[in-house]
Amino acid sequence: MNAHRFWLVVPAAGIGQRMQSAVPKQYLTLADRFLLDVTLSRLLAACAWEGCVVPLHPEDRWWRHSESAADGRIETCAGGAERVDSVIAALRHLEGRAGDQDWVLVHDVARPCVHRSDLHRLRNELAPDSVGGLLAAPVSDTVKQVAPGSDRVSGTADRRQLWRAFTPQMFRYGDLLPALETGAREHAGAITDEASAMELAGWRPRVVAGRTDNIKITVPEDLALAEFILARQDAG
Repeated sequence: MNAHRFWLVVPAAGIGQRMQSAVPKQYLTLADRFLLDVTLSRLLAACAWEGCVVPLHPEDRWWRHSESAADGRIETCAGGAERVDSVIAALRHLEGRAGDQDWVLVHDVARPCVHRSDLHRLRNELAPDSVGGLLAAPVSDTVKQVAPGSDRVSGTADRRQLWRAFTPQMFRYGDLLPALETGAREHAGAITDEASAMELAGWRPRVVAGRTDNIKITVPEDLALAEFILARQDAG
């Protein structure tokens, strides 16, 4: 089996509590389109994929109105309560089709600004790697340590050792699924991304330097920033 088949997973089962909206974050509009449609269309246009799976909330009532619902390249499955549960559901959905050595790239639906060049760099640099890894960028701000419940600085972190984790994150199917399943079962709450599950399973993911405009939509004002970034990228 070809070891360089690439599958795409884009979890979209969240309810977007921090957006202060009755509509889940992925269905807010960005440049007059659903955020979800912008992200998926850019990912699918950037590279060839063996398949794409989008885990949705079981009671999702917006998907059918999206552009993506009519895209035959995209499959959906029922997502879970947490991101890790949704990614596990997507990987199980691929059982029997994805081989252990196939690559799976997991991307945040709320990161519409990932650049085509970063996707190609990630895939090309990690394809021969024994572990896999993620897009990331070195921390440029000074980072202070503050103990839980305190408002006093207890120290300053060495930012030379700190990177901001982005997505996509790319790991082999046969390694990622058991790492996520074990992590969700034994380390509840500690699995914040795919790389953290791999780390807890004893792997050392590789970081691939990515563009810092790969922002995550977290609060409403991020939508205007993302629209600005996309316009700049398209003009360049």
